[in-house]
Amino acid sequence: MKKSIEDASPDLSSVKPLPPHNSRGSVEFKDARREARSYLEAHNWVAAIKGEYLGYRLDGVIYIFLFEFLPAEPDVPSWVWVIVGDVPPAYISCHHAKTPYVALDGYIGAMEEWVEAAREGKSVADIIPVNVPATPAYAEMLGSRLKFLDEKILPLVRG
Repeated sequence: MKKSIEDASPDLSSVKPLPPHNSRGSVEFKDARREARSYLEAHNWVAAIKGEYLGYRLDGVIYIFLFEFLPAEPDVPSWVWVIVGDVPPAYISCHHAKTPYVALDGYIGAMEEWVEAAREGKSVADIIPVNVPATPAYAEMLGSRLKFLDEKILPLVRG
């Protein structure tokens, strides 16, 4: 069954609204927030960011942001998770993830598909994009980060 755009709304009780962009915070947090915004704005289906929320942060390791945006194309939901940090940036649809926990779990699963393909020398063309070459060496580095996220961070995000 195809989900409608209305079904793409996240659980806002699981996030904290962020104050204006130039607000207080650690240098790492400000850099991560800027990276997440830039990453999202680089997509042609985003016209403008309307709201920003924080789902989870562990400075220098992982940041899970939720963005509400004005779609630049029809049939594009107006909410998306963006994950940045010591991992490749990616967005996760709110169709599939209503909370930061589910977003991070989906991110780990999608990135693990990339790691497996890169380790085996298979094509990554139809897998989540990663901003490094699909080599066994990069697969090992990303794989170790994903294992850490899965074992140590995911349980914390669950709360």
